[in-house]
Amino acid sequence: MRCPYCQHRDSRVTDSRGADEGVRRRRECVACGERFTTIETVQLATLQIVKRDGRREDFNREKLLSGLRRACTKRPISVSQLDDIVEQIQGKVSADGRAEMPSSLIGELAMDALHELDHIAYIRFASVYRSFSDIASLKAAVEALESGRVPSAEERSLQLSLLEEEQQQDERAPRPLRGARPQAAGDR
Repeated sequence: MRCPYCQHRDSRVTDSRGADEGVRRRRECVACGERFTTIETVQLATLQIVKRDGRREDFNREKLLSGLRRACTKRPISVSQLDDIVEQIQGKVSADGRAEMPSSLIGELAMDALHELDHIAYIRFASVYRSFSDIASLKAAVEALESGRVPSAEERSLQLSLLEEEQQQDERAPRPLRGARPQAAGDR
């Protein structure tokens, strides 16, 4: 650990305590004698996020937190509540065990958390995340929110997987020959 004062590479630990964000260590530089504090956390394997256009990038906790902050601007939501949301999402993503995760799932998890926390922040986040193309789609989202019909991320992913299955079955179904006339019940 480099000393922030003299940049010397060697320091000794004078105190160590557990903290919410990791292990808090009080250190003393062996060269200049200055004291400083470090916080150590476990570094998990890097999770790759698959974007809508197919690009991949490392999971960035700060990027997710920044998006949540923008959605919660001028709302009665504390920084610790947003940190808790990011921790929950990061925990779910890590527990999944996959090396790659679609960005859509992370967005859905964030929307679920905001839905429980603040409806205005939810609509703000959804308007950016879902890229509403017109006022009608925004109105439909608000009406679903008012009626309590907003499906969770798990329900939405189940719906998507069922739609993908249905599309695959349609692609495998035999197609009539070109120019063939469909048979009526009396023609058989």
